Amino acid sequence: MDAGALRVRLHYDFASSLCYVAHRVMQRMGATLDELGIALEWAALDLARLTGPYRPGVEIPEVRRMNAARVAQELGVPMHVPSVWPDSSAVNGAAYLAERAGRGASWRERVFTLLFEERRPAPAPAETAALAAELGLSLAIRDIERSLRELEVKTELAREEGVSGVPTFMLGSWPFGGIQSEETMRHVLTRFASKARAGELVA
Repeated sequence: MDAGALRVRLHYDFASSLCYVAHRVMQRMGATLDELGIALEWAALDLARLTGPYRPGVEIPEVRRMNAARVAQELGVPMHVPSVWPDSSAVNGAAYLAERAGRGASWRERVFTLLFEERRPAPAPAETAALAAELGLSLAIRDIERSLRELEVKTELAREEGVSGVPTFMLGSWPFGGIQSEETMRHVLTRFASKARAGELVA
């Protein structure tokens, strides 16, 4: 990561279909991010802890599933929208372990693909350790279970920053929620980069 890059923290939860859409859209915008000198810092959180309606095992209302499918279609991201909110806590917690091992991008790609393309259920800690092994990551089950405490702390810190949903891009101290078209995201990020480098906001 370029030491001079502007950091933009991107809060996400693997359970969120819109976070999967954001994952794909931001992949496509890699060249734009490089051009703007912006480095995304992906930060997993527990949306079920952050906001009430999202609980593992709860059926997702049809209107929400349709909305997610509509956004995905508009942004050109094929995906399967689960009917039940998955328990993503283990894979969210393990994301911090993967980041520290330098494998955060590989972890996000594998988990998002598993949930929204392969239509598999979210892994429990033991299955999460096995999934990590597929990527050459040695994660003990006890480490994954301990990472749930870190996930809890990070979620509360995000709440204090004003994060109320996912995906949320932290543009300085301003939380920008949701995912938009590449054209709109480019406009938003260009404006952020310009203001940050002019010292008009905290980057």
